[in-house]
Amino acid sequence: MYSEERLNMTMLCDFYELTMGNGYFQKGYRDRITYFDVFFRNVPDKGGFAIAAGLDQIIDYVQHLHFSEEDIDYLRGRGIFSEEFLDYLRHFHFSGDIYAVPEGTPVFPHEPVITVRAPAIEAQLVETYFLLVFNHQGLIATKANRIVRAAQGRTVLEFGSRRAQGADGAVNGARAAYIGGCNGTACTISDQLYQVPAGGTMAHAWVQMFDSQYEAFKAYCELYPNNAVLLVDTYNTLKSGIPDAIRAFNEVLKPKGIRKCGVRLDSGDMAYLTRKARQMLDEAGWTECQISVSNALDEYLIRDLLLQGAQIDMFGVGERLITARSEPVFGGVYKLAAVEDEQGNIIPKIKISENVAKITNPHFKKTYRLFNKRTGKAIADYICVHDEVIDESQPLTIFDPMATWKHKTLTDYEARLLQVPIFLKGQLVYQQPSLKEIRDYCAREVDTLWDEVKRFDNPHTYYVDLSKRLWDIKHELLEENSCS
Repeated sequence: MYSEERLNMTMLCDFYELTMGNGYFQKGYRDRITYFDVFFRNVPDKGGFAIAAGLDQIIDYVQHLHFSEEDIDYLRGRGIFSEEFLDYLRHFHFSGDIYAVPEGTPVFPHEPVITVRAPAIEAQLVETYFLLVFNHQGLIATKANRIVRAAQGRTVLEFGSRRAQGADGAVNGARAAYIGGCNGTACTISDQLYQVPAGGTMAHAWVQMFDSQYEAFKAYCELYPNNAVLLVDTYNTLKSGIPDAIRAFNEVLKPKGIRKCGVRLDSGDMAYLTRKARQMLDEAGWTECQISVSNALDEYLIRDLLLQGAQIDMFGVGERLITARSEPVFGGVYKLAAVEDEQGNIIPKIKISENVAKITNPHFKKTYRLFNKRTGKAIADYICVHDEVIDESQPLTIFDPMATWKHKTLTDYEARLLQVPIFLKGQLVYQQPSLKEIRDYCAREVDTLWDEVKRFDNPHTYYVDLSKRLWDIKHELLEENSCS
């Protein structure tokens, strides 16, 4: 598991989480049970859905929550925290419950992705770390999934480490990209830590190091005959790059009976060059030689290249993936949804705003995904109060919470809970899947969405509905607070 060993991640929090924690402690709210939701309001790139990612890092963080004496000395030096609160932090650990959507699940605006039920100080303290992990890895997994779908089954590798925002952006970004569907990464440490398959061949410097391009290609084929992918655009792709590659393949690989090889282009008119390169390779008998391209690619460029007849087998995608350059911020938020009174009754809480999109859904909730039994496709998500149960043998009428006159009655459907328990009473109860299992799960779940939802431009809006009971609770709170 990747971690910054020199830093205690417990202190990676907004300072207000500590000032509020001290206030909760002083005012008698230390043990008050609270419910917080992590959710988002808008899909990046105006897409139809996002991909949940980062749960493994959140689990690791929760398991290692603690304050060192160095941390406590620092806080004492700020001069605003009570000694009783600092002593509480000395023995701090997470004792609450966490429910989350498994990594790789397609998720939609306003539905809880992570729910925290814990004493107020504990629940408040984890806010920043939960958001930064979900926002980063969810953003990259979502972008990767768009790029992979644009490639239409061709191999996509993540090539962006050198332009990521810091080491964590590179390492965990490669992990998230793999969840989203990339086949591998150029980032070696992500393979070492997470088993994201790492690969790579040469840079232009290799070609320039030798007296001739042909000698560079021949030497590489001799050293790595089973992974001979040659960068052919250092000088002139069609006049010398492809011909020298063919010569090296003929002289080194052909006598060994090796047919698996490749060429890579990193510049120029990719549509034209790959068509000509394919023709030249085929005429020389290297029909199995794969053509890969890189150079500031994204889903739109990949889609256009394929529409233009480009002959490409593999895409290396760098900065526009690892930084999600087109929309580099995922606006996940962490909001209080309920508290418990002294008798254990759940009291729903709501955040109201003149911006309707910022009004929260109150209460301790759970979300069902509703599937058509005949097609296996997802119909809608259904958010309800935590103790509501769907009886699949009975018709279920759902409605748009923003346009309540829009109703739909489902009969032949299956309801599946999205969130699963991760921690209960501070103990990990979740069996963490392998990264490969997460990636495969993601591909299967995305396949349950209709193609209309998966469009890059103007996707169909997937419905996230509220149960009648939850809708009533929300509107009762709106009415109560509008009068206060």
